Amino acid sequence: MVELIFLIPLVTGILAFFLPKSPGRWLLMGTGALHLAWSLFLWTSRPEAVFNRYFAVTPEGLLSLLVISFLFFLISVYATAYLKESEIQAENVFTGFMLLFLATMSMVTVSDHIMVFWIAIEATTLASAPLIYTHRSSASLEATWKYVLICSVGIAMALLGSVLITLSMDIGSVNAALSFSSITGVAGKLDPFWLKAGFIFILVGYGTKMGLAPMHTWLPDAHSEAPSPASALFSGVLLNCAYLGIFKTNKIMHAAGLGDFSGTILMVFGLMSILPRPPLSLNRTNTKECWPIPASRIWASLLSAPASAESGCTGP
Repeated sequence: MVELIFLIPLVTGILAFFLPKSPGRWLLMGTGALHLAWSLFLWTSRPEAVFNRYFAVTPEGLLSLLVISFLFFLISVYATAYLKESEIQAENVFTGFMLLFLATMSMVTVSDHIMVFWIAIEATTLASAPLIYTHRSSASLEATWKYVLICSVGIAMALLGSVLITLSMDIGSVNAALSFSSITGVAGKLDPFWLKAGFIFILVGYGTKMGLAPMHTWLPDAHSEAPSPASALFSGVLLNCAYLGIFKTNKIMHAAGLGDFSGTILMVFGLMSILPRPPLSLNRTNTKECWPIPASRIWASLLSAPASAESGCTGP
């Protein structure tokens, strides 16, 4: 059952809100281990989802899921010791939202329906924002609001892009499910003008969540104010989820014969995001503010996205 990959951390996350500190820490690490085991099961067996109109196991989704699961397990082990040494107010709230964050990111990786994917990305914002405000300071409050507002505007643009893709289906008289896999199969019949417009809005929208320049202004504050375990999830995992939406949409563009158009835009945004990073990192005094800088490997991957999308990312 594919849906268990996000239902398990969803249930344990809700349960964590009502547990004392010590059981909550063990629940965090135990859920991480169980999630990793279930991710490996999905990788080897490739089962079909119960709600297969909305969820599916895809090669690119599985790759992201394994990265998320493995990193979360390592972070959960570290977080157990971190929570013992730190003085976090309402530790059960922190633990609960860490698990809910895992649930929403896992949902992103198995979402095949274009609108369900958007809902899952928006849910990652709602689940992760309280983690930034963990220390309950004025600076963390400012960072939280900046993160919520900037990412919400970006996600709204991604929603508009998704609607424009459905409009290109209507104009092209395409009768297919609103899933990335189905749309990719009929991409040649879509109206090219509205498909291009949809891609641009999705790139800017999910690119905001991914931290692409110039929509990256939330990154340093969010990383510096969030506790180290949450900051590591932002840098190593959350950005990958946003990139997954761009990658899947780019596959549609290549299937429609518009790979040159999307590839050019991706390279422009990729270069804009990579080149300013080293000079900006020199002006940072807080180490965690520099954590997003190494994540430029994700931005650099935009340069190879056209080629990988054209090959179909067939996976193992």
